[in-house]
This record gives sequence, C-alpha cells and structure tokens, in this order.
Amino acid sequence: MLTAKDVMTTAVVTITEDTEISVAAKLLFDQGYNGVPVLDASGALTGILCQADLVAQQKKLSLPSVFSLLDGFIPLGSMKDLDREVEKMSALTAAHAMTRHPTFVTPATGIDEVASLMTDKGFHTVPVVEAGKVVGIIGMRDILGTLLERK
Repeated sequence: MLTAKDVMTTAVVTITEDTEISVAAKLLFDQGYNGVPVLDASGALTGILCQADLVAQQKKLSLPSVFSLLDGFIPLGSMKDLDREVEKMSALTAAHAMTRHPTFVTPATGIDEVASLMTDKGFHTVPVVEAGKVVGIIGMRDILGTLLERK
C-alpha cells in the first residue's frame, strides 16, 4: 500500500504568516501551486494559503439575514463568520487570508486516506507533517500520478 511518503513532494515551498498577499499570490500564480503551507516564526504549520483564499478577496460580501424585534436587529447568521469573511477580504498578509488549523497527514498515512480527504473535503493540497514540522506536501497531481504508475 502506498503512503504519503511515497508520493509527497519533499521540496516544499512555504511562506510565513507575515508574507504579503501580493507576494503570495504571485508565488501561487507563477508556480501554478494550488496552495502553500504557512509557518510561524518557529517553523510550525499554522495554516495553508490556497488560491480559493485569495479569490475570496474579490467576492461580494454576503451579509447575514436579520430580523427586527423591538427596534433591534438580531442576526440569523454567525457574526463570527462575517468577521472572518471581512478579515479574508481585507487581508494584507498570509496570516489574515490563510485557512487556519489546516488538515494534514503524516508520512505513514495511506494514499487512500489522502485521496478521501481531497475528494470528501474538497482539498487540492495537503501538507505532510512529522514531529511538528512540514516534511512534504501532496497535491492532486501527485495522487493522479499513482494511477499512471499502475499501468
């Protein structure tokens, strides 16, 4: 059975939380990456910045529905979600636009589990972490490559 270690890219390009959005966007666009891991000052994984996170800056803000009661307005949606959406749309650094607490796998994780994560959760890029450090990354292209090798 193939594992993450068998297909992961070990030359991982990462960015830091204070990387400017314009620099991160250029990196993703120029290199054709779907996403890159975001590390804190100690090198620990704190997030992942994906193309979707950057595209979110261009979308229209969706305000939560409200209803009026005794001259007051009560939101029907989560104000926390609205705050996060505004933060992403106005982000200047990776820390503000990234997806926090990203799902990751270990080198021993089976490819079937990685593929399930990608299809079930809609992930295009999954970091591989060992002992708290990013040691690899798996993209959909890496998974697709395993199908070609079977023939």
